[in-house]
Amino acid sequence: MERLTVGFHENLMARHFSGYDCTYVLVLTIMLVKRGKKYTKIEYSDYAPATGEENLLAILKRRWWKYMILGIIDIEANYLVVKAYQYTTLTSVQLLDCFVIPVVILLSWFFLLVRYKAVHFIGIVVCILGMGCMAGADVLVGRQQGAGENKLIGDLLVLGGATLYGISNVCEEYIVRNLSRVEFLGMIGLFGSFFSGIQLAIMEHKELLKVPWDWQIGLLYVGFSACMFGLYSFMPVVIKKTSATAVNLSLLTADLYSLFCGLFLFHYKFSGLYLLSFFTILVGLMLYSSTSTYVAQDPRVYKQFRNPSGPVVDLPATGQLEPSVTYTSLGQETEEEPHVRVA
Repeated sequence: MERLTVGFHENLMARHFSGYDCTYVLVLTIMLVKRGKKYTKIEYSDYAPATGEENLLAILKRRWWKYMILGIIDIEANYLVVKAYQYTTLTSVQLLDCFVIPVVILLSWFFLLVRYKAVHFIGIVVCILGMGCMAGADVLVGRQQGAGENKLIGDLLVLGGATLYGISNVCEEYIVRNLSRVEFLGMIGLFGSFFSGIQLAIMEHKELLKVPWDWQIGLLYVGFSACMFGLYSFMPVVIKKTSATAVNLSLLTADLYSLFCGLFLFHYKFSGLYLLSFFTILVGLMLYSSTSTYVAQDPRVYKQFRNPSGPVVDLPATGQLEPSVTYTSLGQETEEEPHVRVA
């Protein structure tokens, strides 16, 4: 078991590269290429609205630099958080990783115009309290894994990774709601595998050569790639149906699931606080999901942007127009709406 652990954990970018390269480049990016046969008669203009149905060449022509930046953000978010385990303790990583939640909330508020109610903030606080309960249980049972020799460096790595995670998740929510899941996964797989492969060759090529390869270690890499494929495939579906904030709150239970598996595989010590933490997070999730969020829209700007060719309606110049708040989703609008012109 020790030999497997050393061989698997010392190659951070190798795991990410295998997850990207063996899955999305071979599956979803190819799907984007095949779209060309179906949409060859469509001419894509740099100023035409994106439909989410373009083929690979059209996407690269219009948005390649955006996906390149997003791919770098995604792989570095994974790398920083996993790297932090070498410098700080498990408890610090678990607690500081919650920083992704306020990052997602702020970005959703300012860029996606999502508005939250009081019950949403209560649910978020309850979820974070449950996470703190789990971290306290780790301290009580002595489950303080991690070197902890340079905690400041490790803590900063976690905060940096959590911030990048938040940026990546909010961008993912925007793309899957306005474009398509296949486009997001295919382009992230393409650029993610490219840059993670470069980082692997530069930073970890020596460690990769030292791995005592055999079928057991190979099986671990295959299993990790399969898990990453499932995670990245289902997450856009859940984000589209809920939100990036809800998904990150749900992911707080991931450490508890790994703990429950560790009770049988690695004989971790058990504490009743783990169950308390689990049910506390579930209560927070139920509170957060008990009511829907809404999107603030200014009809003078939003509707004009979404329907530039609609009929023009003159509004009186007297009085000041106030932005309105509309309960709606982030999906594309289908009905025709009048073009609003302010006199």
